[in-house]
Amino acid sequence: MAAERAHVGACRATLARMVESARRQVSLGEDVSGDGASAEVLGRYLRGYARQLAEEPEAPLFFGRLDFDTAPTSGDHRGQRYYIGRRHIAADATATPMVIDWRAPVSRVFYQASPRDPQGVAVRRRFGWAPASRGEPGDLTSLEDERLGAATTAAGRDEEAAAAGGGSRIVAAEIERPRVGPMRDIVATIQPEQDDLVRGALAESVCVQGAPGTGKTAVGLHRAAYLLYTYPQRIQRGGLLVVGPNRTFLRYIAEVLPALGEIDVRQCTADDLIDRFPVRGEDPPDAAAVKHDPRMAEVLARALYRRVRPPSESLAIPDGTYRWRVDADELAEIVAQVREQAPPYATGRDWVLSRTMELVRRQVERRAGPPPQEWVRRMSRSRAVKAFLDAAWPVVRPEEVVAELLSAPDAIRAASDGLLSPAEQAALCWARPPRSARSARWSAADLVLIDEVAGLIERPGSFGHVVVDEAQDLSPMQCRVLARRSDFGSLTVLGDLAQGTTPWAARSWPEHLAHLGKPNATVAPLTTGFRVPAAIVAVANALLPHLETRVPPARSLRSDGELHVHSVTDAMAGTVAAVRAARRAAGSIGVIAADATVPEVRRALAEAGIATAEPDEADPARRVTVLPASLAKGLEYDQVVAVEPAAIVAAEPRGLHRLYVVLTRAVSGLRIVHSRPLPPALGALRAQPGAEPSTGGG
Repeated sequence: MAAERAHVGACRATLARMVESARRQVSLGEDVSGDGASAEVLGRYLRGYARQLAEEPEAPLFFGRLDFDTAPTSGDHRGQRYYIGRRHIAADATATPMVIDWRAPVSRVFYQASPRDPQGVAVRRRFGWAPASRGEPGDLTSLEDERLGAATTAAGRDEEAAAAGGGSRIVAAEIERPRVGPMRDIVATIQPEQDDLVRGALAESVCVQGAPGTGKTAVGLHRAAYLLYTYPQRIQRGGLLVVGPNRTFLRYIAEVLPALGEIDVRQCTADDLIDRFPVRGEDPPDAAAVKHDPRMAEVLARALYRRVRPPSESLAIPDGTYRWRVDADELAEIVAQVREQAPPYATGRDWVLSRTMELVRRQVERRAGPPPQEWVRRMSRSRAVKAFLDAAWPVVRPEEVVAELLSAPDAIRAASDGLLSPAEQAALCWARPPRSARSARWSAADLVLIDEVAGLIERPGSFGHVVVDEAQDLSPMQCRVLARRSDFGSLTVLGDLAQGTTPWAARSWPEHLAHLGKPNATVAPLTTGFRVPAAIVAVANALLPHLETRVPPARSLRSDGELHVHSVTDAMAGTVAAVRAARRAAGSIGVIAADATVPEVRRALAEAGIATAEPDEADPARRVTVLPASLAKGLEYDQVVAVEPAAIVAAEPRGLHRLYVVLTRAVSGLRIVHSRPLPPALGALRAQPGAEPSTGGG
């Protein structure tokens, strides 16, 4: 232990020197010689590197060690020792690393080696650190060795393999550590099946169907960090995007990538990508359902291209006393050819112009020889040419196309004939058309339609890689928003069909992936839970047969955890009693109720003298958070108090799916408080092992 603490101190000193050296290099780089472009690229690199080091969170610098054996099978690593951590630490570029980045190729052995397949490792050492450690030497509190090498006997291997099924003590302690504040990285506890997904190639798009507690969000974020490390130039050209379901979720995961050394990643919701106008309107359910339907893509394409009209008159371009003329038939043929080739709408207008001017140029060439380019440019800007273009292929703004479509029943009928039913057409039409597109009270679904038209007019920039979490809740039209932004990149899609709660939630991954533009993406199931205890997983699995989707049941490696069912006469008094009982355990407490019930729950707890926090607050003094069921997805708490499951189910059409989400937010203990009968899907709950029925105040 003394030797390892000394290594901690040496690593911290070396990292401090790396930070200071990076700052000096930025200053020296300002005076670098060479061409301006090279100096700018070098300066940008040095400033980015210095910023990354300076913003490195204070945390333990390593969590594991690999000691390779001396057998020839160990190859280049024979007899070597490597410390594995969140970032590469070395005195200089030529020195032996003191810590190797967890994303480096050799680090994969740390996650994949096992007693049956040691991969040349003699000993794998794990380090335990004090909670909330800043990486001081004295914070190193424990170490644990797994002997994997050839000296291990077969019997010993069997024994260790059995023990490994439940994980090491240090890994178990880290997984079960109380949840307070934002989501933590899992770099020290990545499991082999998670590591396989994290280290997939950049060109591969993958969909992770992850049961609750299997770490799918962590896998996606660590995959983002891995890709940024492994393919820096290819990713930096387009950037990396992380899309989450809501702002609360994004705040919860915001510190994971910086903790892994990655700070230049955009994290936002799908709505943030398309916020051209403020959302001031709200659609009725039937209108929202039609607007999110994939058929709307064809409706909008028809509405846009109905503006393209073949000319009925010839084009005459004045040139002094002479006029250059192009027949209407030739112009109509150009428009038809471009329309058939289907470039982006704005590109199509440019093509019509260039091909028309080519006809004019040929006429000039036959008459007087090749014309100067400046003459061709001047003729293309003439009033006659502009009038022809505006009539045949007019300039449009996406919001104008959508506003004109939704304002006029005739326009809707013309664009949706054979696609939408009369009732669906009627649902689309605005009751009170606005005076102009800019004065419209746009709904969230309208912005999705505007983005679809904008993508038809001009393709948006494409990211090098996009991570999409809770993807099962995206509508087909929202999927198309993301598909346009990953045209030339890959996707990591994370979700759970059983947790789909929106009216348009995915029922199958192949269909959903087609909307996301990656129909050939691999679907990889994660069913082994490390977060949710077995007693709680059993409750969630009991709901699965009653949901509209088919996913494999989860299993948990954790035999700890508590499940209590409180049958009460007063739901609010029962909630107060359940929260008081939950406070006897360490860690965070989430009180989750139907959205309409949340104010009543907050009042009851306040009257009982229990301080509560909002979902996006990180105040350790207020470890009881009250949140609506609609915001629970993706969050986790040590103890969860689920208030009135029947009300949660009744609050929305896919209420059972919402209840499935609520019941799987607990890391250590779940208390279900109900005064109304439990939903039939939970009818056998009282028979669950560990259930504790109670009455009155709980």
